Amino acid sequence: MREHTRVISIGNRVIGGGNPILIQSMTNTRTEDVDATVKQILALEEAGCDIIRCTVPTKEAAAAISAIKEKIHIPLVADIHFDYTLAIEAIQNGADKIRINPGNIGGKENLRAVVEAARDKNIPIRVGVNSGSLEKELVAKYGGVTAEGIVESALDKVRMIEEFGYENLVISIKSSDVLMCIKAHEILAQKTDYPLHVGITESGTLWSGNIKSGIGLGIILYHGIGDTIRVSLSGDPIEEIKSAKLLLRTLGLRKGGIEVVSCPTCGRTKIDLIKLANQVEELVSSYPLDIKVAVMGCVVNGPGEAKEADLGIAGGIGEGLLIKKGEIIRKIPEEQFIEALKYELDHWSECE
Repeated sequence: MREHTRVISIGNRVIGGGNPILIQSMTNTRTEDVDATVKQILALEEAGCDIIRCTVPTKEAAAAISAIKEKIHIPLVADIHFDYTLAIEAIQNGADKIRINPGNIGGKENLRAVVEAARDKNIPIRVGVNSGSLEKELVAKYGGVTAEGIVESALDKVRMIEEFGYENLVISIKSSDVLMCIKAHEILAQKTDYPLHVGITESGTLWSGNIKSGIGLGIILYHGIGDTIRVSLSGDPIEEIKSAKLLLRTLGLRKGGIEVVSCPTCGRTKIDLIKLANQVEELVSSYPLDIKVAVMGCVVNGPGEAKEADLGIAGGIGEGLLIKKGEIIRKIPEEQFIEALKYELDHWSECE
C-alpha cells in the first residue's frame, strides 16, 4: 500500500512512502512547438498540476525538452514508444522521468542503453503497460485480457530492467475496463513495493470519463493504492486537474481549495440556482481557501444546509440569506449574490 511503497524522486518532487499523491496530466500540443507546449504547461501548473508528461515521437520533440524545461516549474516526463534512441535523447535533454514499455523498444540491448542513460542521470523509469497491448502469450495463458495477465506483463517488464541492476522505477498499469483496472491494481499492490501511477485509460469524454475515473480511481485510492494519478479525459487537460483535485479532496487525501455544495433544485426553487451554482464554482476556483461554500435554492432546507458550510446562500423569491459560519448575516437581492460572496471571500483571511 502507498505508505509502504519506495520513495522515488521526480525532479523536485517526491512520491511513494506515504508522501502526498501527486496529480499528473499530459500535454496535447506538438512537443516540438515549444511556445505552445510551455503555454499549456504553465496553465496546467496554475490549475494545480504537479507533474506533466509530453509525448516524444521525434528527434525534434526530444530536443525541445531542454527549452521547455527552462520555462516551466514542474517535473517533465518524456513519453516514449518504440524508438529507444528518443528515450536516450530525452534523458540527455533534461527529462525528469521517462515512460517506456520495455517490451516494445527493440530488444534487450536497446533497453540496456536506455537504463544506462537513466542511471547516469539518476532519473526514474515509468514502466507502462496497457490492457490493449497485452502480449499474445498472456492472452492465451489467461483465456483473454485479464487483470492477472496485465499484472504479470507489468512485473515481467520490471524484471527486465531489474536485470540491469536498476530499481528507480514507477509502475503504471491501465485499462479502459474499470473493474479490470481495479482488480489489477489490487493484485499488483500485493506483489510489489514500487510506487504506482494510477488512471483509467481511454476513459472518455468530460462526462463519461469523469464517472468512470471517479469510480475506478476512487476505489483504488480508497484502498490505499496509488502514488500519482491522472484523470484521463478527452478534452482540455485543465479539466483533468480540476477532476483530480476534487477526487482527492473528496477522499480526504488532499486539503485546500474551496468545496462548493449545491442542491439539485426542485419545484420549490425560486432562483436560477443552476446558473448561480456554476458562477460560484467559477468564482471560488481562484481562492486558496480550505472552506465549504453552499448554494441552496429554497427556504425549506436551504438555511439549515447552508449553516453547515463556512459560507452560504439560501435563496428565496428574488432574494436570499447570506450565511456565514452558521449565522445569518443579512438578506440580499438575487442580483447581488455573486458580489456578496466575492466580498466575503476577499476578506475571509482577515476575519480568521
